[in-house]
Amino acid sequence: MSIQVAHLTKVFGEQKAVNDISFEIGSGVIAGFLGPNGAGKSTTMKMLSTYIAPTSGSALVCGCDVAAQPMEVRRQLGYLPESNPLYYDMYVREYLEFAASVHQLGSRKKSRIDEMIGMTGLQKEVKKKIGALSKGYKQRVGLAQAMIHDPRVLILDEPTSGLDPNQIMDIRDLIINLGREKTVLLSTHIMQEVQAMCSRVIIINNGSIVADDQIGSIHNAAQAQPMAGLLVEFDRELDEKILQPLQPVHKLRRLDARRWLLETPRPDDLRKAVMAWSLQQDINILSLQNSTQSLEDTFRDLTRGK
Repeated sequence: MSIQVAHLTKVFGEQKAVNDISFEIGSGVIAGFLGPNGAGKSTTMKMLSTYIAPTSGSALVCGCDVAAQPMEVRRQLGYLPESNPLYYDMYVREYLEFAASVHQLGSRKKSRIDEMIGMTGLQKEVKKKIGALSKGYKQRVGLAQAMIHDPRVLILDEPTSGLDPNQIMDIRDLIINLGREKTVLLSTHIMQEVQAMCSRVIIINNGSIVADDQIGSIHNAAQAQPMAGLLVEFDRELDEKILQPLQPVHKLRRLDARRWLLETPRPDDLRKAVMAWSLQQDINILSLQNSTQSLEDTFRDLTRGK
């Protein structure tokens, strides 16, 4: 296994930021690490990258213990934190030369720098100072430094945060290509990215793992829940009170002025009830369709304690 986490815990004062979590990730896997703000994602990534020490438990990266063998872990791991700390007064190539020297690449230094510049599309920017680059190119420089020593594991914390759609696609394609050979642990709030890049999803909430499975299995499990939904659009704006007599309805959720999501344990029965009710009330239905639960819905439910 490339990453092995067992009963990992981190306490800051009286706050337990990460609470006894365990998971494993094999090689050649892109795993999405999801959770709301303050859930413990970045703290976990910082422990895996040896930036902060665990309070208890253990974590291994390529068989090396993050507490007992931090230098060995750093040789195996590339880390791009959310803040992407760069030296803005350095030129792009100068910074990559510095990063390569830190990793003691020796005779491989020049070839790796050239390879990273080509891989991340920095050819036209190498003579610029990092502070003069756009947010997208700064992210590319951050990725280049994370990969300069050819690590077996990459930990990327919000790598596409603040990028425009074209930049997001470029970084996404790069990560997918890297994931064919390396293990990637990727934190993001963008569910489309998870579905596009990741084969595995780990969801953390309040410091604890609440879901860990293949992305297809989590999605299928969500759709297999006993509560289903009907998405209904009426020809006018309706008050919730007029819809409350509909049965069997577990929950009414207004999506906009005329669209409602009706959650129910028996969608076929509710469909018939809605049709009969609309005739009685002389209210036209513009559309009526089954609503399948998305990964975003699943994330919301798991991180709201449902």
